[in-house]
Order: sequence, then C-alpha cells, then structure tokens
Amino acid sequence: MKKYMLDMKVTENNRLHKNYCLLKLTNNEALPEMLPGQFVQVHVDNSPTTFLRRPISINFVDRTTNELWLLIQLVGDGTRRMAEYRPGDSVNIMLPLGNSFTIPADEDKNQKLLLIGGGVGTAPMLCLGDALKKAGFESVFLLGARSKNDVLQLDEFTKLGTVHITTEDGSLGEKGYVTNHSVLKNTHFDRIYTCGPKPMMMAVARYAAAESIACEVSLENTMACGIGACLCCVEKNKEGHHVCVCTEGPVFNIDQLTWLS
Repeated sequence: MKKYMLDMKVTENNRLHKNYCLLKLTNNEALPEMLPGQFVQVHVDNSPTTFLRRPISINFVDRTTNELWLLIQLVGDGTRRMAEYRPGDSVNIMLPLGNSFTIPADEDKNQKLLLIGGGVGTAPMLCLGDALKKAGFESVFLLGARSKNDVLQLDEFTKLGTVHITTEDGSLGEKGYVTNHSVLKNTHFDRIYTCGPKPMMMAVARYAAAESIACEVSLENTMACGIGACLCCVEKNKEGHHVCVCTEGPVFNIDQLTWLS
C-alpha cells in the first residue's frame, strides 16, 4: 500500500480525560486508503526533547468530513505537545503504516466477533468496528479500563455494536480484568481481535488458544522510524526470527508469536 507524507490541518483537539486527547485532522485532498490496525507517524514540532516521530494508531477515518482521528495518550513531552495543538495548526503525518486486521470472508457473516481493547488500546478497535459494520458484520466490544473515568469514546462504540465493560475498581461494568468478564463464559466467539497492554493481550491470547478461537493482536512495541530501518520494535516469532512490528505487524495472529510456547 502506498505511503504518504502529508501536512494535515488540525480541525479539533478534544481533551477526553486528563491523560487523553482526541486529535482530528484533515487534508486538502481526499484522505488516502487506510485500514483498521494500521498506524501513522507524527512529526512533533516545538518539542526540544522529541527528535523522532511518534507512532499513533488510526482511531477512525471519517470520510464524510475527510478527517483522521488519533486518540493520544499523554505519556511524554511529544504527546503532551500534541495535546496542545489547536485548530488550524499544521501537523506532518506519515501514513498509512503497518499491516491490518483481517476482515472475515463474506461467507462467514454469521461468525461471532469480539473486539477487546484496554486503555489506549481501544483506539484501533473503533476503526475496526466501523470497517466490520460496513462489511456487514456484527461486533461485540469488550473495553477494559482502570475506572469509569478511563473508559474512552463509549458513545462512538455503542454506534457500532454491543459494548461490555470491565473496570479494575468496579465503577462501571463488571469489576476485574477483561478475561474475567461474564460475556466470555456466556458466549462462544469465532474470532477475537485485541489491542492493549501486553499482559492483557497475552491473557486474551491464552484464552483464545484454550477455546480454539482465531485471534489477532495489535502490538504496541516501541517504534522509532515506522519503516523497519531502526530495528527498535523487533518481536521474536514462533520460527525464532526477529520481525519488525512496524512493517510485519503491528497486527499478528497469535499462532505467529511465542506467547503460547
């Protein structure tokens, strides 16, 4: 898929939480094709400690407004500078990067699909849910967070499917981790997609393997270049090779990884 370097304009920057903002950007021309699970690399201006681009998952692509949505977690100088962007600001973006989640074949329309996101890992689940809905599939979402205040974009998820929630403190949905939610006990799913903290994804992968459920995970390894040159994001696969998450991922079938060994 062709990659682009675009100077995009900020249309909105909404603070969803003290640690998260939703950045919306547009372009003078129609946005290029982007697939669920892919990411972008953002050049951060006016941040003296940020020398490299920042990888951000594609949260949503709104074709009606020609906007790209990026859900940003404020964890360092670069992302905190991005939280200060204002409408009209220009941001240089390299996109789209990486591979994507697998959309089931048309003959599998009756499959039960579960999309599990934890923390900022819910970001690509929104884009995936939108793509699945447009392809005629029904999705079930399972969102995990520390508390009700950390559950992000709930209104957007409810437009796309049934939503279940877990919070560590029990302030919203069921108390505990996503792998403890009752929906996993009451429903058999044919396919699971997940993104979030690595321990969560590994727990989901073990559950999926034990239940013989196809499962894809989106890894969040540290990335610097986004094009496979710097080797910062390598992950060991089942064959014993080290692969670049930014080019051969970020989405992997769990059968490709060493997590189940």
